[in-house]
Amino acid sequence: MNTPQHPKRFSMIREFHLADWFTLGNAVCGVGALFSAMSYLATHDVVHIYFAAALVLAALIFDVLDGRIARWRQKSSAMGRELDSLADVISFGVAPAIIAYGCGMQGLYDRVVLAYFVACGVSRLARYNVTAETLSEGTGKVKYFEGTPIPTSIVLVGLLALAAAQGAVGANLWGGRVVLGGFTLHPLVLLFALSGSLMISRIKIPKL
Repeated sequence: MNTPQHPKRFSMIREFHLADWFTLGNAVCGVGALFSAMSYLATHDVVHIYFAAALVLAALIFDVLDGRIARWRQKSSAMGRELDSLADVISFGVAPAIIAYGCGMQGLYDRVVLAYFVACGVSRLARYNVTAETLSEGTGKVKYFEGTPIPTSIVLVGLLALAAAQGAVGANLWGGRVVLGGFTLHPLVLLFALSGSLMISRIKIPKL
């Protein structure tokens, strides 16, 4: 009589490839950026904005390295691809939006735009996951992106860090504010609307 085999302890972790650990590093940096943004809201010490921006940059480095390591070792998996997308949502979608909120984009219209930005990022990654095989044309390597990749939000994070360095946060946010129907819009947040729209666009960008 065959004895039923039980899954080994920590079997999921045992199945991780080296690249997957770098992907988790990406996610951890993204969560750290969220904590730093919340610390800024609590203390108004601008150094926390710098920490948040630096952690998003670190997440980008991990994101680049995990892909290079996967290609170098020629080991990848569907799980790794899903991990990558989930980590990117945190680090390059949610974190930039919360940093923007912390910097002063806290009006009702601002929140709607920031939520739109995150939703576009999630949609962009979902589309990539379901079309990657088609876009690779059987070669296993995607030749181009449809829509701008979500890590391009690092540009917005860098802009916010620069604004913080110049004291242009809170009431001093670049572009001022506009009151429409009793609710506030900071024009600077429209850059997030543009970024989100480009992510879900059909423009083709060669993958390096």
